[in-house]
Amino acid sequence: MDWTRLPHDQLLDVSIKDLGLTLETSPLQARLEELHAELARRSISFRPYAWLSIEWFTPDDATGFAIPFYLAHPRLVRLERTQMLEVEGATREGCMKIMRHEAAHALDNAYGLRRMRRWREVFGRAGEPYRSSYTPDPNSRAFVQHLDYWYAQSHPLEDFAETFAVWLRPGSRWRKRYEGWAALDKLRFVHELMGSVGRAGPRRTTRRREEPLARVRMTLREYYDQKKGIYASEGTPAFNGQLRHSFPRGEDSRANAPRLAPFLRKHRARLVRQVAAATGQHRYLLDHVVREMTLRAREEGLRLPRGEQDALLDSAILLTSLSSQFVFGGHPRYHR
Repeated sequence: MDWTRLPHDQLLDVSIKDLGLTLETSPLQARLEELHAELARRSISFRPYAWLSIEWFTPDDATGFAIPFYLAHPRLVRLERTQMLEVEGATREGCMKIMRHEAAHALDNAYGLRRMRRWREVFGRAGEPYRSSYTPDPNSRAFVQHLDYWYAQSHPLEDFAETFAVWLRPGSRWRKRYEGWAALDKLRFVHELMGSVGRAGPRRTTRRREEPLARVRMTLREYYDQKKGIYASEGTPAFNGQLRHSFPRGEDSRANAPRLAPFLRKHRARLVRQVAAATGQHRYLLDHVVREMTLRAREEGLRLPRGEQDALLDSAILLTSLSSQFVFGGHPRYHR
């Protein structure tokens, strides 16, 4: 069966394990080799392995990491974009950013870095539980900025992984970029640490592959239903109070004020595009939140209290706030 030629609706009924994908025959192999070359240029002897699975993650104690299967074929990249409105890691730059992050977790597992006293002094206790939510400070200079959502602030292990990724990236000029930041001390520590342990062989090596594609029996349709369900079930905070604060009910607004629901439908794509560009938020989640806002606005009979430009600004601010409640409420974008 040549699934690459199937229309979207038929392709969705194909089992993931039956796609016959391998990392070695995909464009991802070149990305992994590029990552290995970056490590070699930094005189690090460790080389993480990788495999295809359903998402990005590094299992505890593994010295390799998983890459989502849809990045292994252009047809699946197109399907992912159709289903989720964007594709994390589809570009070379985006893929390498996440690979560097995951390589840091694998390297930590290989060398037991988190057990070093100085590591704990710099980044904190690795055994600290992952919080169900975190509220980052976008203006903080104590953390590097690498992946979206100020991810370094979520946990000490992510702080290390993000710092390592910034340090590893060729041409990052991290000394100048973070001059005057408290995060510069973390980067200097990583620089010194890699100089001392990088040339040595890892203390631990594994070849374990968690959730390899050969064991993933769900169809693509089931996969995307599950993936969208995460956003739909967890991504609906208490809309009504915030909506009513910004947009009054019909009886509380000026006479003949335009209804909010048609306004949101009209500007849905624009709002999603603008807020995604400003925040780095996932487009599917933003689209879901706008649709939920539209439904609630219709049910509540909400109106525009001011002109269209003011309403666009208010809507964008509200969309950012509502979607952030989800992001910082525990959605696992990059798994450990």
